[in-house]
Amino acid sequence: MALLVSACSTARPWINSPIGDGVPSQASSAQTVQLVQVASGEAAPSLVAAVTLSGGGARAAAFGLGVLRELKATGFEWEGRDTTLLDEVGLISGVSGGSVLATYYAAFGDETFTRFEHDFLLQDFQAGLIAQAFSPRSLYRTSSPWYGRSNVLADKLDTLYRGRTFADLRARPDGPRLLVTATDLTTGAPFEFSPQQFALICSDLDSVPLSYAVAASSAVPLLLSPVTMRNYAGTCPESRQVAAAALDDSNLQARLLKASAQSYLDREERPYLHLVDGGLVDNLGVRGLLVRAVAAGTLDATFQHLPAGSVRKIVLVSVNSERDIGARIDQSDAVPGLGQVLNALIFGAGARATGETLAAMSDSARHWSDELAAVRGKQGSPFAADAQIHVISVSLRDLEDDGLRGQLLQVPTALTILPWQVRRLQEAGSAALRASPEFQRLRADLAGAPKEEPVPLPPVRHVQASMMVKASAEIGGLNR
Repeated sequence: MALLVSACSTARPWINSPIGDGVPSQASSAQTVQLVQVASGEAAPSLVAAVTLSGGGARAAAFGLGVLRELKATGFEWEGRDTTLLDEVGLISGVSGGSVLATYYAAFGDETFTRFEHDFLLQDFQAGLIAQAFSPRSLYRTSSPWYGRSNVLADKLDTLYRGRTFADLRARPDGPRLLVTATDLTTGAPFEFSPQQFALICSDLDSVPLSYAVAASSAVPLLLSPVTMRNYAGTCPESRQVAAAALDDSNLQARLLKASAQSYLDREERPYLHLVDGGLVDNLGVRGLLVRAVAAGTLDATFQHLPAGSVRKIVLVSVNSERDIGARIDQSDAVPGLGQVLNALIFGAGARATGETLAAMSDSARHWSDELAAVRGKQGSPFAADAQIHVISVSLRDLEDDGLRGQLLQVPTALTILPWQVRRLQEAGSAALRASPEFQRLRADLAGAPKEEPVPLPPVRHVQASMMVKASAEIGGLNR
């Protein structure tokens, strides 16, 4: 074994492929669509719905699962057919820990409610990852300059997702579209695993393993290595078409989007892209939707691809699983330790960005409601006369039970948490959504109480959590 590890490896991990002859292109004009159009799910939808799941490790996955259960339990009749809120979701977005759940649901649908606990939440996933990282095979691979710790994570996640790729998601026409967000380490801009983003770099999104996207979104700097992508920009016509998309240059967000897109066009300057945790720039997974809506200029312009009078309801559910900040360095005159400094630099910045995004979402909700009231039912508008918008923010901090809220806000950001925490976080997710005034207003608009029984929680299977859960939580007081 010593000889095996001491020899320097030349192992190379999976790498994204270019769009080429014989490769189905998601960068075609039919696929390169606005995110809001993806959320609409069909050519002429009357109900446009999206769910975004924040980062926060297994804590975020468990809390988000509770929200999804409640959305599934919210049944109603819509245009002569019985449905549920979750079944109407056309887009599910996730970052870091939230992307683990979002990707699982996009791949397996309602199977999530019977298997996700067993496959991820109640597994000692973190201990398994550490064991795999220190196996002779992984030690040999990670001695290669091209193979990092995040590639070990991607290998383990590939088992969770049963080898699925983005092409497999497209093969599920009734399922929601998936958006996973990482951070471009060089520019600090969001990098989305979306048809538009991959059109920019002339790469084939269909062939990307789901595990690779989630590993990139979860690659906490220093704890995990960046994930590397090839940039093939300029080898397909779509890259410059997307970068030059018509946007109002007088709009700051439009200019920022265009500048970010154009940064990928010079593949001689940037032949490789290095991606880290998406929570550094967008821990809620909602920023991309907000920025594009603002960049479009008006709500009408955002939905201009839809037929006049077709949209009756817009629903956005944003799930925030951010925990309390750990030890506050400002309460002591002692020189902060390395862990505290890393915690402040990595997660403090993410918390600040989350606060800004929440404020922007609140402002946008008010602005959109006012704008919708002014344009709905008018000639040429995509909005019907009775159109309404519901922006629903769900947070751990919204829990009414002070004791429970305090307990759950202290659950560490780790890939494994305790079984009782898994259960209480799911219950809290459902309760927080039910308690939301905006969700209550939506239910009233949809004609009252749910018609389906709540999706039951499976029995708790007690699993001995690894001591590494506690250890990892102590490294800088990880929080998000």
